[in-house]
Amino acid sequence: MTFLENKIPPPVVGLLFCVIIWAISTLTYVLPVSIISQQQGLLSAVILLILGFSFAISGGISFRMAKTTVNPLKPETASALVTSGVFKYSRNPMYVGLAIILLAWTIYLAAPFGLIGVLGFIAYIQRFQIVPEERAMHKLFGDEFEAYQSTVRRWL
Repeated sequence: MTFLENKIPPPVVGLLFCVIIWAISTLTYVLPVSIISQQQGLLSAVILLILGFSFAISGGISFRMAKTTVNPLKPETASALVTSGVFKYSRNPMYVGLAIILLAWTIYLAAPFGLIGVLGFIAYIQRFQIVPEERAMHKLFGDEFEAYQSTVRRWL
């Protein structure tokens, strides 16, 4: 299924999974599965939303500062291997940020089964975005990327 590799922009994939999580929440709304209050859920969702946007934006800022492409559909055009800032903690902070935002959405909707959508997003991004990006990084940066890969986790 390589035809899907680097074809759909990750924010679009994130929006698609947002809709999936919302659909799951409407289908499972009648189930009494909420384990936290509405106020706790809202506070948790806001905190996670801020954290998710912080990860995603700081990753983009690091790319801009390194003067390399931010375009996830063309990883082969990268001109620098970014290993500073938030990239010290995750090789994919922008995807981590999107996953955290989806988790915030799931909590806001009080839809525990929405975690299926969060996991679906992670699986899709892993297979069709991260793996091809890492192939490109290995071609472009060789041993430098391998050293980075061995010290920094893919997600967190």
